[in-house]
Amino acid sequence: MKSKNASGMSAAGLNLQNMIRASLNNEGNIFGNLNKIKSRGKDSIIGRTVRIRRPQDFEIGRNSIVDDFTYISTQLKVGDFTHIGSGAHIIGGADAKVTIGNFVNIAPGCNIAAGANDYSGGELVSPALPPGYGGKAIIKPVKIADHCLIGFGVSILPGVELPEGVAIGAHSLVKPGKYKPWNVYAGVIAKEIKARNGKLIKSMAERIIRDVKEVKL
Repeated sequence: MKSKNASGMSAAGLNLQNMIRASLNNEGNIFGNLNKIKSRGKDSIIGRTVRIRRPQDFEIGRNSIVDDFTYISTQLKVGDFTHIGSGAHIIGGADAKVTIGNFVNIAPGCNIAAGANDYSGGELVSPALPPGYGGKAIIKPVKIADHCLIGFGVSILPGVELPEGVAIGAHSLVKPGKYKPWNVYAGVIAKEIKARNGKLIKSMAERIIRDVKEVKL
């Protein structure tokens, strides 16, 4: 016979009730308490299955969205009106940082790494190793400026800095280098393809700012 508490509810039922209550307190996120986030802008949305390993180092601006199944293990600052698609991996560990500007759109399945390892060395590589046994990490900040577009399945390596308005085609590999503002890049390794109409895009963004009350970028 299953045990029940004073209210007549079984232990399993009580556990389920507690899980539901905890989920509601975390705004539906199943992995942690979103109240521990360093900074969260008005009307921002964080998916129920977003995994934020370091909430104390996570900042998100107004009207920005992080979709479900995104994994974040590094310091991350997200601007306003920015979207991170489902299944993104933003990694690098406690000492690394990724900065993403305003009006940025990152398609599903992207990988952004601010930390990595040199695979050419004669060292073990794995976060599962005891301290002192792993190879030296490559830690370099990643910066994605305002109005950038990152296509489906793009991989961005440590040290990449994308200036305003850069667009990256699907499944491209982006390594550190010089990138021109308001240009399209694609390929492995990503190469310049053509220019974007930055003036028109920025005018549309300014219209949104005017229409949305009390939004400051």
